[in-house]
Amino acid sequence: MQTKRSIEPEKLKRVAHVLKTIAHPVRLEILELLETQEPLAVSVILDGLRSDVEQSMLSHHLIKMRDNGILESEKSGKHVLYRISDRDVLKIFDCMESCDFI
Repeated sequence: MQTKRSIEPEKLKRVAHVLKTIAHPVRLEILELLETQEPLAVSVILDGLRSDVEQSMLSHHLIKMRDNGILESEKSGKHVLYRISDRDVLKIFDCMESCDFI
């Protein structure tokens, strides 16, 4: 028999918010890129993606993740550079790799 979990309601809300924000293959791929190289410009992220995505759609994904606290951005000349706000979000990859149902 499993023990019942007791996670604080506020933490459940935050986790749901993060999962909702990153729950897209392109967004997960962006996080994978930024895990090992950051900050990165939009053009560099676009070149590093395996997914076929247009720059306008990539910008939409980046802005959505920035506005929801997953990414941070800074302007550098003509470029906008992105980095991960809280690297704990990367633990999702450990979870995905260890899940039997995937």
